[in-house]
Amino acid sequence: MAWSLVVDIVQWFFLAYFAGLQLTYFTLNLVAFVDLLGRRRVRRGEARPSVYRGYEPSVSIIMPAYNEQAMILEALKTMLHQDYPALQIVIVNDGSKDATLDVLMEAFDLVPLEIEPRSRLEAKPVRRVYRSRTQADLVVIDKENGGKADALNAGINFARHDLVCMIDADTVFEPDCIRRTVELYMERPDTIAAGGTIMPMNGSVRDERGFVVRPGLARNFWARIQTVEYVRAFLFGRLGWVPANALLVISGAFGLFDRRAVVAVGGYRRDTVGEDMELTVRLHRWAREQGRPYRVAFVPGITCWTEVPEKGFVLQQQRIRWHQGLSECVAIHRGLLFRHGAAGWLAMPAQVVFEWLSPVVEVSGYLFAAVALALGLIGHEAVIAFLVLSVGLGILLSVSSLLLQELVLKAFPRFRDVAVLCGYAVLENVGYRQAHAAWRIIGLFRWLGRRGYSWH
Repeated sequence: MAWSLVVDIVQWFFLAYFAGLQLTYFTLNLVAFVDLLGRRRVRRGEARPSVYRGYEPSVSIIMPAYNEQAMILEALKTMLHQDYPALQIVIVNDGSKDATLDVLMEAFDLVPLEIEPRSRLEAKPVRRVYRSRTQADLVVIDKENGGKADALNAGINFARHDLVCMIDADTVFEPDCIRRTVELYMERPDTIAAGGTIMPMNGSVRDERGFVVRPGLARNFWARIQTVEYVRAFLFGRLGWVPANALLVISGAFGLFDRRAVVAVGGYRRDTVGEDMELTVRLHRWAREQGRPYRVAFVPGITCWTEVPEKGFVLQQQRIRWHQGLSECVAIHRGLLFRHGAAGWLAMPAQVVFEWLSPVVEVSGYLFAAVALALGLIGHEAVIAFLVLSVGLGILLSVSSLLLQELVLKAFPRFRDVAVLCGYAVLENVGYRQAHAAWRIIGLFRWLGRRGYSWH
């Protein structure tokens, strides 16, 4: 009798957990969809006249680079062709062991520049700062290797402008990416950070300037699975938190920040794996503790593109690292829980319960269902209910995210691509999701063992 009660309690716990998880995600989807419908001209490629044209503040784009000799010039293309009047581009060569610096020197005719840093964020020593003779606003910082966060801090120290855009070396902008994001700051001067939707570029066609002119799907299985993930996570999972000012993650692939706020909180922490989320959460806490009005914003629609891993092992290592970073952030900022408005009362608990702990609960749920069914402790009806909540509603969520994106944004021009992605939304929830949960558990254990990562 006692065992029967325990089994019933455990069974209802898992059912309630997955029901709460899916309800949370569907609510975020709905909020994001309503927000998108309330905005105009969010579709990709549609003209976006701006009332702020001619009054835009200057922006410094900071791109850390480590052993990027093969791709560094390609990475710079869409930055150099941005539809924006006042940009400084800061490339931080983080002690590359290849010819990254030599490639830049030859391509842009770099000469030494005597300049004092505007701030003193912690970073490894800078060897030399260079400026380009051919691109007036291109600066290259050559420094000792210290990792991505360290390189970003060095770039912030030498950034000339008060809006700083942090990007990865494989980020490909939309032509008006910077302009659309800066408009958020023009609309609300209390904005301290802003992100945007990032989509996998694999399989897309680019023009001579590097811009994506025809989005497409890669033939690779892993890239297609990630496209479904990115739609759900970036467009709806993040945009859904914006109306409550509770967005906790500005992706390291693209984020625009108020430089003064970033310097005030001490820049990026150099001892974390998930430096992007950690900085965003720290900005929330700092603004709340200062008692100042603020906003963490998000651009509706696609702002930029990135290459995603096409090998299972590489993807596995990336997701292990991401969950290790989430674990670090939750531990560092546990003081945000149930404090500081919606960020602490809604978003942070959701991160802890439905993101950080979800792989443990999910894997435990599958094991419990299999063992309990084999031992005759639960019936087939309970297992079916569990699978409907954990897998069936997950498929529905992924498919609805894809269809809502196409309804509002028209990201993929061919109906065939959307249909294929809907098929992959099923595959994502049957097999891949379970493997993904196992990878994230490894990330959790690596955090517990304090095993670090270097960027590569």
